[in-house]
Amino acid sequence: MSPSSAETRRLSPLKTPSTLSTNAVTDISAALTALLADVFTLYVKTKNFHWHMSGPHFRDYHLLLDEQAEQIFAMTDDVAERARKIGGVTLRSIGQIARQQRIADNDADFVTPEDMLSELREDNAQLVSLLREVHDLCDEHKDVATASLIENWIDEAERRTWFLFETTRR
Repeated sequence: MSPSSAETRRLSPLKTPSTLSTNAVTDISAALTALLADVFTLYVKTKNFHWHMSGPHFRDYHLLLDEQAEQIFAMTDDVAERARKIGGVTLRSIGQIARQQRIADNDADFVTPEDMLSELREDNAQLVSLLREVHDLCDEHKDVATASLIENWIDEAERRTWFLFETTRR
């Protein structure tokens, strides 16, 4: 005997109806949650470097990193809401971010402007790779809506990588 709708809601109060399979929801929402941890990590690191920028190119770099941080932060709600929209759950705490992040923090007392920009370039390139992995997973499960969002995020991260590369070019 299958449970009634009321019983299902009581047992899984956050369950959202989805046309995706249970496996797809589990796999994609887990991948989106890990991705969200990385996006938050990159956002905080970008703001950290924005706040601690110094040197003769201060204004240009400070503004560049602020613009990039805004773009990165704008992803967070869309990533989390997509996980919920397909029937999954997402991040609940800073601790969960710390456990799931794959992009490294930088807690150094001082980082040169060139090293900041180079590190962020590498981090954004890493984010592109992580986004492509989630895109492949979405393709496997025929989740075209999530894949479509990811394509835009890849383009944005590639643009950030390009700007950071050009800024550090010798």
